[in-house]
Amino acid sequence: MAPSLTKNALDAVGLADGLESTSITLEGSNFLANGQQFLTHVPVNIVSTPSPFASALKSKSTVGCFVGLDVEEPKSRHVVPIGKLSGIRFMSIFRFKVWWTTQWVGNSGKDLEHETQMMILDKNESGRPYVLLLPLLEGPFRASLQPGVDDNVDISVESGSTQVCGSSFRSCLYMHVGDDPYNLVKEAMKVVRVHLGTFRLLDEKTPPGILDKFGWCTWDAFYLKVHPEGVWEGVKGLVEGGCPPGMVLIDDGWQSICHDDDPISDQEGINRTSAGEQMPCRLIKFEENYKFRDYKSNKLPNKKGMGAFIRDLKEEFPTIEHVYVWHALCGYWGGVRPNVPGMPPAKVITPKLSQGLQMTMEDLAVDKIVNNGVGLVPPELVHKMYEGLHSHLESVGIDGVKVDVIHLLEMLAEEFGGRVELAKAYYKALTASVREHFKGNGVIASMEHCNDFFFLGTETISLGRVGDDFWCTDPSGDPNGTYWLQGCHMVHCAYNSLWMGNFIQPDWDMFQSTHQCAEFHAASRAISGGPIYVSDSFGQHNFKVLKSLVLPDGSILRCQHYALPTRDCLFEDPLHDGKTMLKIWNLNKHTGVLGLFNCQGGGWSRRSRRNESFSQFSTMACCFASPKDIEWGNDKNPVSVDGASIFAVYMFQKRKLKLMKPSDEVEVSLEPFNYELLTVSPVTVLPRKKIQFASIGLVNMLNSGGAILSMGFDDGENLVRIGVKGSGEMRVFTSEKPMTCKIDGVPTEFDYDEQMVTIHVPWPNSSRLSIVEYFF
Repeated sequence: MAPSLTKNALDAVGLADGLESTSITLEGSNFLANGQQFLTHVPVNIVSTPSPFASALKSKSTVGCFVGLDVEEPKSRHVVPIGKLSGIRFMSIFRFKVWWTTQWVGNSGKDLEHETQMMILDKNESGRPYVLLLPLLEGPFRASLQPGVDDNVDISVESGSTQVCGSSFRSCLYMHVGDDPYNLVKEAMKVVRVHLGTFRLLDEKTPPGILDKFGWCTWDAFYLKVHPEGVWEGVKGLVEGGCPPGMVLIDDGWQSICHDDDPISDQEGINRTSAGEQMPCRLIKFEENYKFRDYKSNKLPNKKGMGAFIRDLKEEFPTIEHVYVWHALCGYWGGVRPNVPGMPPAKVITPKLSQGLQMTMEDLAVDKIVNNGVGLVPPELVHKMYEGLHSHLESVGIDGVKVDVIHLLEMLAEEFGGRVELAKAYYKALTASVREHFKGNGVIASMEHCNDFFFLGTETISLGRVGDDFWCTDPSGDPNGTYWLQGCHMVHCAYNSLWMGNFIQPDWDMFQSTHQCAEFHAASRAISGGPIYVSDSFGQHNFKVLKSLVLPDGSILRCQHYALPTRDCLFEDPLHDGKTMLKIWNLNKHTGVLGLFNCQGGGWSRRSRRNESFSQFSTMACCFASPKDIEWGNDKNPVSVDGASIFAVYMFQKRKLKLMKPSDEVEVSLEPFNYELLTVSPVTVLPRKKIQFASIGLVNMLNSGGAILSMGFDDGENLVRIGVKGSGEMRVFTSEKPMTCKIDGVPTEFDYDEQMVTIHVPWPNSSRLSIVEYFF
């Protein structure tokens, strides 16, 4: 049964406020939202239990319900219909690979994809609200949605072990209704947070400091051939170009690994450098491999190894505050090699793909892992693996880890009590180790896109990848993939964040500044709200692009929220309908921002069960953008637009300003894989002289409005005072030309043209704000 929720528990996650006058009920064979059908022909074995949320608040309406089912025969996997869906638009998140999810839309049960993790039904004009369908964990079982027969929506409930069977469920699915699609998901996650008690929401955690630092990752620069000299030269090149990193991520290639048929020697993995060749390898020691172990310090000749390298790197390049390294959840791609002295016991397990996973895209990593098995440390001993690995890393100066290949356990769970119990043991041990060695938050989660992880693995982890890898080119060989895969990446990240952003700060992944779509990527990263890092090869940088993202001290201008799709494209197809533009919104401290991206031209194919080119849709796209596209109040630190009747809207690419009412629209047309960014700022009227004023920001930076960190109005002196982070071309809108402008109290030259004041703000030789004043 669904547990009772107390008022105190609900208060803890903010559920005691803002109840909406909406309802959800199961009446006869129909699920109703505000009295209107959304699922029909509900079978008699489907059971609905009103959410305790309503009873805890003595509400007259039920905004959520838990859904369960009864079957006659206990089994380890059940697939049953929960009702028919017809003629209602939906957007969903499904697993297209074992590791990764993306968005999918349709209007009937048959349009669903397998391994659907979340589904939102669109509202209508006659009063039916948005409806969220969220598959859950119940006991040792985990649920997902999939297409059924005759427009049925089916629920799959599976344990991952033939030894773990069940026949009665009461809370394997949660349904929630609401009038705001963003609050709908947030409020539902709060209920599930209290119901499961196995994770914490992002708002309850503190993400790691790498969020606010420019980073460099070694992966695309070196792949498995990474070595200390290359890392050093890579950082040096960025520093000399004026874009010093604050974070360095040493990706795969630093660990001591080998194949099962390799002798264990001092030259671990020396020949395993081809793509995919490392995946059958297993971890043979916690310490770094010979490349980093043999490093000798130039500053302290008697010091060597990874510790000496990290110490020298941070001393030589003082902007580097964080060095992270990569490792897989099970130690390495192939796990831990059995019977190696000094390593915890391990047993090679042959992975087994569930029926749902068999419907996902063919994947090199999956093929390699399935063929060679995984050296799995037993769940009762896995704490020794994390302690051995993380204690060594902490001792040599490593600040955090990128934990990759996360969603592997479900394929290994047969002998270990099923997928949920195995995951609980691993995530408990990982969480404890991260708390002990990396401040509880020094983690980037990757290849983690499944509800097992989010419901069980995010008690302390607060940052994670929300999209498939940045692919420089198509690994399947399509030359056009250099372009259309970039559109796929944007869509993965934007829509996945609607779900994942409740658990983790979304990370849109690295990119390369010299890629053909580098500016396209840079614009999205600038307003994503997540970390910004590149994987440029040594000496191959586009510093014009990088300097639109990075400040001279290695920090970035980061939005306060995380980017999400706008309401008008939530239920559309921005990849292969030939018309829909991806529109995303975010908030800075004093401005909003809209990102417009033409991603059309490639995506998921139901026929081939893979991502592929849809070049017929790669054409110019048009959309309308408006101040109302931004969800101004949808953040714990909302931007006040109360009373704002006019907004100043600055278009980054066109370098033009438009004054718009809240409901006004501007039409924007973009060629494929092009973008536009709109800084949207509420206009304030200075009372004494009736002067209109709005900040824009540093227009040489992609997230222009992110530079405005403080803004005050002194009516007595007809003065506006702005605290600016960064340097470059500062612009504001004002209806009259100022008499004087000052920077840090010193009068400065300025231009006034097309109702914009332009001032050059120099870098203050520190990380302090520059104070810019406008006198009228």
